[in-house]
Amino acid sequence: MVNKVILIGNVGTEPEVRALETGIKMARLRIATTERIYNASTGEKREHTEWHTVVLWRGQADFAEKYIRKGNQVYVEGKIRSREWTEEATGNKRHAVEILADEVRLLGQRRSDGGNFGEYRNGQFSGPAAQREQQGRQETAPPLPKDADGLPF
Repeated sequence: MVNKVILIGNVGTEPEVRALETGIKMARLRIATTERIYNASTGEKREHTEWHTVVLWRGQADFAEKYIRKGNQVYVEGKIRSREWTEEATGNKRHAVEILADEVRLLGQRRSDGGNFGEYRNGQFSGPAAQREQQGRQETAPPLPKDADGLPF
């Protein structure tokens, strides 16, 4: 069985970053994905936007805190997690569905030097911003594949 999610969307709010009592850092991102729907018989075009909560841990949370901002376009790979709890104050049952990120990349318009913005993968930052910070040099990444409209998929 497979539980895998790939999202490309825009960050809707500044990342919510916090450190737990154990010192482990976690971050939450709210990401909007928009589906463009075209009805050929009526010629009608419309959009449907879905909001996702993405949870990042440890180094990914550091990456989010340093580099991810409201409005950024991001690529996220991860898995769906759901959780339930009862609010102590009201006794109401609550339910949340979140994406637990395995990989996160900053996307956006290509820069004139050909580099992308960066990513956190396999426990390390990479990309120009992180490389300048760590080694003083830039690294480029291949562009994501695009559909006929020039949008990444």
